[in-house]
Amino acid sequence: MGRFYKILEPGLNFLLPVIDRIRFVQSLREIAIEIPQQGAITLDNVQLQLDGVLYLRVVDPYKASYGVDDPEFAVTQLAQTTMRSEVGKISLDTVFKERETLNECIVAAINKAAEPWGITCMRYEIRDMHMPSKIQEAMQMQVEAERRKRAAILESEGLREAAINRAEGEKKARILASEAQEAQQINVARGEAQAVLMKAGARAKAIEQVAAALTKQGGSGAANLTVAEQYVTAFSNLAKQTNTVLLPSNLNEPASMVAQALTLYQNIQNRQQTQVAKNEDNMEIKENPEKS
Repeated sequence: MGRFYKILEPGLNFLLPVIDRIRFVQSLREIAIEIPQQGAITLDNVQLQLDGVLYLRVVDPYKASYGVDDPEFAVTQLAQTTMRSEVGKISLDTVFKERETLNECIVAAINKAAEPWGITCMRYEIRDMHMPSKIQEAMQMQVEAERRKRAAILESEGLREAAINRAEGEKKARILASEAQEAQQINVARGEAQAVLMKAGARAKAIEQVAAALTKQGGSGAANLTVAEQYVTAFSNLAKQTNTVLLPSNLNEPASMVAQALTLYQNIQNRQQTQVAKNEDNMEIKENPEKS
């Protein structure tokens, strides 16, 4: 008779003809409502054209029937105004970066306003987003500039790493070369030192053998003969290597030159013997002072 009586549950229900009448039928399933395209201005004054899809469910059939005249129309208008309000709070770059956050804000605002209507918004999805062609071209140029910047940075970093690697390689090569040169010089010095020592040892042994031979019988004559032979050999090699030659005044008397060399050698030998005899006498005096 025009007054609310009860809510019929799904299943078998009995109504009195003429008296009872079903006034509203509400679906308790989740429904999707298409939000038409509308304009919205961002925080940085860029106009966008957005549309979306709203998913909602009737949780209280009584409020959905008597709380609002047309629930779907009311929710659609509420979604549009809420979307414009939320888009106006953020900049253009944030719209693309935080699209999910924008959807959550719209859902929270719709649920708060639609609670008296017995309707719950499950989720909201922005489907398409269009912007002016000039803004789109500017954004494309910005993306290209950012890509070129990254490419230039990567290329410069690659060149820097290559230069560092080359410098480190050259440094290590120079260090290894210097170490090799140092080791070579050390080895050469050691070889030369060993050769000098060996030559000195051989020379010392030769001198010892010559000294021993001179103390034997006939050693003095052999030494005189050797000196004479070396003198004659040296004299015969004159003027073979250079054009300048210094000659003694008595060049016509080679025998006298040999005799002079032998006399010089004999004088040196006599002096050495005299010095040895003096040293022996001094030692005897020190050992037997009473005798002196």
